[in-house]
Amino acid sequence: MKSIIEHVVLFKMKEEASESEVESFVEQVNSLISLSEPLHLTMGPLTTIQSFPLSSLNFTHILHIRFSSKQDLHAYAVHPTHVSVVNDNQSLVVDKMALDWVTEVHGDDLVLAAEYALRVVFFKLKEGLEEEVKDEVLKGINGIQRGKVAQFTCGENFSVGRSKGFSIGSLAVFPGLSELKEVDSDEEFRKYEKIKENLDTVLLLDYVGHGQTPS
Repeated sequence: MKSIIEHVVLFKMKEEASESEVESFVEQVNSLISLSEPLHLTMGPLTTIQSFPLSSLNFTHILHIRFSSKQDLHAYAVHPTHVSVVNDNQSLVVDKMALDWVTEVHGDDLVLAAEYALRVVFFKLKEGLEEEVKDEVLKGINGIQRGKVAQFTCGENFSVGRSKGFSIGSLAVFPGLSELKEVDSDEEFRKYEKIKENLDTVLLLDYVGHGQTPS
């Protein structure tokens, strides 16, 4: 098993942005796979976004990157090429949030397949919970069976400033969209009282991805 960082950023593009402007931004971000830090990088439009209970969060695009370490994540964040892409396109983005968590995957699973479907779930816990309760919730989420999932990671967010109060992220990889759709969108975690009773908000996001590896 190899320790990695899951880095997930959500974007809401302004409604007035043209399709070509948004596509150009996505292409520029996807080109950042050429940098030395990312193990895997993909950005594109979300196919589904749901929140329980309903909230005003309404993102349009997702960016998923994997890094070997927090140091690589930081180096990527301050890299001039990355900073330039962000600055050149910041006028297109009206809202964004990000979660980062440490997890482990098998070495062969670092880079996702050429085609796959992704379900990302962010969890906001109720305020004032004891650490041991948070740990129980995290263990419960990790222990849920998810049908034909090819890979699953879950962890506690360590980038508090950009998370809008969400503290746990999970990421499930499916071979394709049909396998993902077989999973109840209501998610098994809502059937477990120990998890459900401690949740404030759940944000569920689906994405059909394309694998990219560093050249």
